[in-house]
Amino acid sequence: MNRCQPQPGTPVEELDTPSLLIDLDSLEHNFRVVADTYRDSVCKMREHTKNIKSPDIARMQIEIGGTLNGVCTAKLAEAEVMISGGITDILIANQIVTRDKIARLCTLSKKGDVKVCVDDSRNVRDLSEVAQIHGATIGVLIEVDTSMGRAGIRRVEQGVELAKLAVSLPGVVFRGLMSHQHLEEYTDDKARVLVARENIQKTLDVKAAIEAEHIPVEMVSSGETFSYDVAPLMQGVADVEGGTYALMCTRYRYMPEFEIANKVLCTVIRAPRPGVVVCDVGTRAMSLPNGEMPEVENMPGVKVETMHEENIVLRIDDARSLNVGDKLLLLPWYQDMMVNRWDQFIAIRNGVVEDVWEI
Repeated sequence: MNRCQPQPGTPVEELDTPSLLIDLDSLEHNFRVVADTYRDSVCKMREHTKNIKSPDIARMQIEIGGTLNGVCTAKLAEAEVMISGGITDILIANQIVTRDKIARLCTLSKKGDVKVCVDDSRNVRDLSEVAQIHGATIGVLIEVDTSMGRAGIRRVEQGVELAKLAVSLPGVVFRGLMSHQHLEEYTDDKARVLVARENIQKTLDVKAAIEAEHIPVEMVSSGETFSYDVAPLMQGVADVEGGTYALMCTRYRYMPEFEIANKVLCTVIRAPRPGVVVCDVGTRAMSLPNGEMPEVENMPGVKVETMHEENIVLRIDDARSLNVGDKLLLLPWYQDMMVNRWDQFIAIRNGVVEDVWEI
């Protein structure tokens, strides 16, 4: 979504709606939680940029601390944006399989320390062949499927075989292992920690088996927001691919140490009947994953009833009154898909615009 860019100092109340806002105080708070967690740890944060989609935001975590000065991305295009934004240590936490994209990956690898994940021998051979054509060297990490049921090896023996293949081929360098875990909504913190440890250990078991074959494993990238505090306690984990923690969402309410920083500003445009209002935002601007509705900030008696392409219908369950022209802030249930619908963040502090960041 494209919107006119407001000038710094513009009050939030004067912004065009809908607008995607970032509360800078909350964002910086989240970054400080991570910096404090990893300050004295060998393990560091490798922020996953699939949801922030902005080198400006990624650099903020790097500057505040707790990182290895690098990030991970979900795809090649995101890695290209991060490189152009001055961040040169990048792990693409996915497979790059077509030869045209591998050629782009080769170009990128000459501009920084770029690594990609693999789980298939044919892909490793293709990476080697294209890298040789382009005079490039591509770092590879073997992805381990711990719970996602998507990409990644399923058996320890597969990891050993792929590592042996990678070290035997020119144009590729075996760097280590990567894994990501399936997200659950935890109410019991002990269960969260237990599941996180079990899944990370699966990756460390593959590491041990590869090292038993006298193949060095330089790095293990494992973990995410819900296990950000577990991974650094497990010896052998080099970095954690936390992403959601930066902007947060209501889905992660079980982690109260983080604050929701991304919010959508909208305006009441109709009050068709008592107890019901309509606002100027819908699924074109906010995602609706699994049918989960956003929440209205600081208005517990106001609930989202339905969402349409351009509008959202709110039901007022208490004596509160909302009038045409009133502005509200909506909190996303899950922000990844929502951010992907926008072209810019409006960064605010103390109720006024401080900056605008391209997505």
